[in-house]
Amino acid sequence: MSAHTFKDTLQTGPHTSSSRWRHQESSHYSRHFGSTTKDTHDANGECENIDSLSVCKSLMVKCGPLLNYRRIDNEIWYGTILVVTNDTGSDQCPIILNLKFLNKETCSGGKEYQKEEQVNLKPEIDNQYASKERKFTGLKLYSDQENIFWRFNLEVPLQEFEVKCIYSIPGLSLPGRDDHENLCFFVPAITQSMRIMFHSCNGFSIGTDERAFNGPCLWNDVLRVHRKKPFHVMIGGGDQIYNDGIRVDGPLKDWANIPNPLDRKQYLFSESLRKKCDKYYVDNYMRWFSSEPFALCNGKIPQLNIIDGFGSYTDQFMKCAVFKGIGGVAYKYYLLFQHHLAPPATSFTSDSSEITSNKSTFVLSETNIDPSYILGPTRGPYLTEFSHNIFTKLGARISFLGIDGRTERTQIRINYQETYEKIIRKLHEDLFAVRSSSPVQHLIVLLGIPIAYPRLNWLENLFRSPAVAPIKFLNKNFGIGGSFFNQFDGNIDLLDDLDDHYTSRNHKDERRFLVEQLQKIAKDYSVRISFLSGDVHLAAVGRFYSNPRHEIPISQDYRYMANIISSAIVNKPPPSIVAYIIAKRNKIHHLNEDTNETLIKFFDYDQKTNRRLLNPNYFTMPRRNWTMITENSLATNDLSDKNYFTNGNNQIISQIGRSLKIKDERSHIHNGEVHAGAGHKATIDGLHGKDTDGSLDFCIRVEIDKSNEEGLTKSYGMSIPRLQMTEAKT
Repeated sequence: MSAHTFKDTLQTGPHTSSSRWRHQESSHYSRHFGSTTKDTHDANGECENIDSLSVCKSLMVKCGPLLNYRRIDNEIWYGTILVVTNDTGSDQCPIILNLKFLNKETCSGGKEYQKEEQVNLKPEIDNQYASKERKFTGLKLYSDQENIFWRFNLEVPLQEFEVKCIYSIPGLSLPGRDDHENLCFFVPAITQSMRIMFHSCNGFSIGTDERAFNGPCLWNDVLRVHRKKPFHVMIGGGDQIYNDGIRVDGPLKDWANIPNPLDRKQYLFSESLRKKCDKYYVDNYMRWFSSEPFALCNGKIPQLNIIDGFGSYTDQFMKCAVFKGIGGVAYKYYLLFQHHLAPPATSFTSDSSEITSNKSTFVLSETNIDPSYILGPTRGPYLTEFSHNIFTKLGARISFLGIDGRTERTQIRINYQETYEKIIRKLHEDLFAVRSSSPVQHLIVLLGIPIAYPRLNWLENLFRSPAVAPIKFLNKNFGIGGSFFNQFDGNIDLLDDLDDHYTSRNHKDERRFLVEQLQKIAKDYSVRISFLSGDVHLAAVGRFYSNPRHEIPISQDYRYMANIISSAIVNKPPPSIVAYIIAKRNKIHHLNEDTNETLIKFFDYDQKTNRRLLNPNYFTMPRRNWTMITENSLATNDLSDKNYFTNGNNQIISQIGRSLKIKDERSHIHNGEVHAGAGHKATIDGLHGKDTDGSLDFCIRVEIDKSNEEGLTKSYGMSIPRLQMTEAKT
């Protein structure tokens, strides 16, 4: 067993499971879907002597289609589509997906699409692509007595123009989807970086009045924007679904109601309980992922997802039978629904350390992982699986790194040191390989939890102090103060959330290590690094930057990293007083002697009145929200477009001549932050993403009124400049 270290702290890795790893991506990608398994058919849909329409007419789609994005390699876009159907008991049913390509041309200056026509793809790449339509055969990932999970592995060659891909699955009944033309997605041009949508906390916590919030109505806002300027990718920052109901009205209700934490710890996770939990998870996934308007987005925008919400309770409790069992079930369906990967072939129960799936269950054995995944080298301590980190290109000049901060997590660690080393090594290799031909200008790093965020150590110290011990004793023995303590290990409920944070004292050294490693990456390859985070149910913008005493221009400041915090798109926000307290804790902190950090002033106008806020909290926004990101590129925009900012009345103000003298480090420190908030040009449809300086425009779209079922929003934005190091690594 290897050791995992941060600075001088030695942490011995926990036990690992001997269970066999069975969910790796197939080799279809490298061999144009040449199947090596007996249950697949020719990738081009040529299924001899089988009429798919007649054979599959008894199949009904129970969930899907769900789109995922994988990668771009050698000017080919790779992605997947997942559908879940009923099980007819027949293994002879091929499911064929038809994919049609349309040209989406723009006039100069990036105006709205003016022309749409069916096109042939470039024949010089490969003759197999020289057609207006292609067929893909479904690959069975997993099946049991009730459901079959089908994955379609898609390849689309990039063109000189943006391509609209319309797909249909003849013979399958898609509930509520009579018009197959409604099923489409967009692939960027060769020279184009992707238009990005980011969200987190896509569900309601237990006890929330969902009617008061009109359900997931902000997805209507996503669709409005998507219709005007389609997104190429939808990034999920954690909590894409909430399964908390399993302990309230689900199969874990009896266990959760046991008053003594020690009795809950010793409770057995039987095979019977596993089956009940399994059914709860799959039914809840199918219900939520089929709920409109979220379901419509699932079928239109390819996703990239990471996991959140596991591993922060005490070690002895995380190792109890119920938590090990429920973790395995949750991870199974996380892989299937959110990654389109086959799950492990075994599951934990108290009846046996491992139980192989029964004869009525099929699990695809895949031999190779897709290159977009960076698997952790060591299994996690509680899920006993390898972490699934993602590194991929988001079009021409943007790369993406999604760090799995849950599979390896404990109270004192987020990721193994070896996992960080593997990730950093991959970044070096890939960024070095493209440095001369097509250099990456922006690296977006996705973390489930904010990394540039106010310290809440005073609250941690209070909850861990001896003064709380008598209350814990009364709760443990008499149930007093029940709502103040969590239902699992008996600790204070908020302490789990605080332990989650990178700014927690338990993760201080690990946080510094990660940021400093990324600073080296930024410096070596002249790539601007930005963070995306969710979890906290409010919006904010944090940033790291060089200590002003260095007097480094932002264009050359490799320590400048913005942290876009966007949460939640569905869940209930915290009370305004909580957001205010967090804002009051916002100071100028020091990661090290060279790097400062803070939240910036961003929320300057009221959503409803459109007047400047009188509330002194300009740092945190306790309303539902989501984020859009677009590159300002000379490769896709007209050179005649100018860089503009606007004030709150949409009056255009040129950024030229703006003073960058730093008076308040929590205010603007470069041109892209001038007028950050509601008055920034990134918030205006005609100006967002229309510059040519290589920066990123991002816009946090904040809900105006929770009673409005259309999910109308007000935008707050700014620009993140590209990094232009004079001595990048060669």
